[in-house]
Amino acid sequence: MNTATPCLSFIGIVDFSQEAKWLFMTESVTELLGFEPHELIGRPSLELVHPDEFPRVKQLHYDTIQQDKAAVLVYLRMRHKDPYRGYVLCGVSRTVVHNVLVGSVSFASPGKALHNASTAQEITVITPSATDFEFRRWGDPSPMPASPIPQGMNLPASPSPSTSSWGSGSGNQSPRESRSPRSRRSSSSERSRSLSVSPDRRPTSSRELQPVISFDHLSNKSFRTAMILDRFSMACPILYCSNDLLVASSDAIGRSFYDFVEKKDEEIVRDWITCVKGWGVNEKGQPSDGGFGFGKFSLLTEGRDSVPRIPEPSPMRNRHGSTSRANGRSGKYTNSHTRTSPTVPRMRLPTRSPTRDVEKFKVDAIFSAHSDGLMVILRRA
Repeated sequence: MNTATPCLSFIGIVDFSQEAKWLFMTESVTELLGFEPHELIGRPSLELVHPDEFPRVKQLHYDTIQQDKAAVLVYLRMRHKDPYRGYVLCGVSRTVVHNVLVGSVSFASPGKALHNASTAQEITVITPSATDFEFRRWGDPSPMPASPIPQGMNLPASPSPSTSSWGSGSGNQSPRESRSPRSRRSSSSERSRSLSVSPDRRPTSSRELQPVISFDHLSNKSFRTAMILDRFSMACPILYCSNDLLVASSDAIGRSFYDFVEKKDEEIVRDWITCVKGWGVNEKGQPSDGGFGFGKFSLLTEGRDSVPRIPEPSPMRNRHGSTSRANGRSGKYTNSHTRTSPTVPRMRLPTRSPTRDVEKFKVDAIFSAHSDGLMVILRRA
């Protein structure tokens, strides 16, 4: 293991275009790949992929979106900004979330690879030297199968290869029979094995020997929502919400994640998140990635007050009954209705009537921990 590479991870979001352009990333990208976030936002993520692995990674990007996959893992090499560091072997997790691809990029260390692969729904190894990272428990069923495809809906075949890496327009497509989630998962694994390149037969230039596909921007997929939570707070406030499909993002950002969990489920959800945080620690004891956790709970669309309101401090009075003054100056508690204790943030007032019924429904959830945040993927159960 290269000890000069931090065993960290960053959360990243890319679009559905064939370039897989970066839309968002957390700051740990700098420690892992050397780039500042502003240097990559808006640029193709695939330009960081090793040239030998580029055709397969681009095909994998297309298949992941088109087959609406969740909690899948791939091992590949990504370029470091420092040319002397070359390419870093990374584990990249991916989940399709409606109109974006959400996931994380982490340094592929053997210890973490074993745990991460054991919780992923599918593992693809593209870098030949990482074949030992393809680990699964025998007969382990998928904890969250792919979203069922409506009857009669056909998936298009892979687009025709193009001689240009970033060519526009899609090739001729033929209809493909709809398959069950289980059969699609099996065929994907078979395709991954059949496309694997053994070290002794590795081509000198994959761009020349392997065709590179070209395709138009893909359409929206499953009704999932991704949230990024503050992993360093007990309340887990929501830092980012990808869409408004399940809750209003404008209402969710800044509030505790537990506000949107029904009270009867709050204790178990807290246990799940505590467990995932425990997994998400690297060999040096630093916050990092730690595989996927799966659960089901009742989601409240408008939220509630999960943290009890703390009463505001009353004005301090001296023995004569007047408001206190410190050193001849007005005290900071002279107006208790407009100021709060400096160590306690003001809680948001309820925006709904206590007697009003709040819409709720069961959701499937995928939890994962990363160096600078927790990621939660939600969909209706």
